[in-house]
Amino acid sequence: MTIGSEMHKLVEKLFPICRSITGEGVRSTLKLIKEEIPELNILSVPSGHQAFDWTVPKEWNIKDAYVMNEQGEKVIDFNKNNLHVVGYSQKVDEKLSLDELLKKIHCLPELPDAIPYVTSYYSDYWGFCLSYNDMKRLTPGEYHVVIDATHSNGELNYGELILPGETKEEVLLSTYVCHPSMANNELSGPVVTTYLVKWLKNLPTRKYTYRIVLIPETIGSVVYIHKNLHHLKKNVVAGYIVTCVGDDREYSFLPSRDGNTLSDKVARYVLKEIEPNYRSYSWLERGSDERQYCAPGIDLPISTIMRTKYGEYPEYHTSLDDLNLVTPDGLEGGYNALRKALELLEKNFRPLVTVLCEPQLGKRGLYPNLSTIESQEKVIKMLNLLSYCDGKNTVLDIALLIDCSADEVVEMLQPMISNGLIRVM
Repeated sequence: MTIGSEMHKLVEKLFPICRSITGEGVRSTLKLIKEEIPELNILSVPSGHQAFDWTVPKEWNIKDAYVMNEQGEKVIDFNKNNLHVVGYSQKVDEKLSLDELLKKIHCLPELPDAIPYVTSYYSDYWGFCLSYNDMKRLTPGEYHVVIDATHSNGELNYGELILPGETKEEVLLSTYVCHPSMANNELSGPVVTTYLVKWLKNLPTRKYTYRIVLIPETIGSVVYIHKNLHHLKKNVVAGYIVTCVGDDREYSFLPSRDGNTLSDKVARYVLKEIEPNYRSYSWLERGSDERQYCAPGIDLPISTIMRTKYGEYPEYHTSLDDLNLVTPDGLEGGYNALRKALELLEKNFRPLVTVLCEPQLGKRGLYPNLSTIESQEKVIKMLNLLSYCDGKNTVLDIALLIDCSADEVVEMLQPMISNGLIRVM
């Protein structure tokens, strides 16, 4: 079984759960992911917790919801699709006319077969979501409307895992676990992150310490930054939001607010290698948790590597974002792009040449025995590399400056490091 197929099976397992920013759905999701990565710590903050300008809302849990016509038929049924209820809806048990009911129904005429995803986290509201075609089939009459939900003091849950490395410098991977049954946004993110953790755990050595966070979007990242701000600003040198990494249409990149961090440079390099025509967006087109991590005063070097960007595919935030949209190949492509970025981060040191002037390569066994056109090209490439080994340029910087791959730069540097010509900074 391919890694893409393994990830897709985990998406299938998580798909039915009704998630929101708080509640049993989040806890159930984190517990299932913990079965895959037992080291994951499931943490919480209480309702009412203040984090910067935000307050953690009351915990929301829903048991059932439906709209029943006069014939006793459920024309809207939460148990058939959890997108049918507006997220965080208030409890209701009423009889309504069709005209009154229609005021509480959300649909998408432009996608007539899709159930939209709608939420109302921070204001008292209740409502239903229905496909436009199903809405048009409703007939005049009295409807029994029921939402069996609770808002109570509880907690906001999130997952955290720290994988220690050789240094205290950290790479942050952040994804979110707050969306109900949608596959690309947002089950692809936590599932791909889970498998990146499995790969990171099995590395013989890790240069960086890895901080992995699974949180509810927006309020979760605000809370997490508030609790860890000093440590994050001191230690995080790179990182990525992992979201919308499961379809197989294209690759996309959204930079940090700075736009030129190590994360940005690595992402652009990797995506150009994978797909030269990848879609590049600007900071002004942001919309995920990079808003929090890169906010003024926070200023973490976090960018986003995606397949098709959130909001840019027609199925986004609808019931059409399903297990057919997310494919094994799409998930594997998203996983590989992020893995390549982490691999490049791991090998991206600053080399410093240890001799003054141009070094003599021959006495170190680095100069070819025979002088040919091919060997001269190799020598020129080595000398070009050495000319930038000033302790300021990284492997990635040098690769771009001398127009060769980062892997080739590392390969050339290895014998130079072994014989003392290059020192790793």
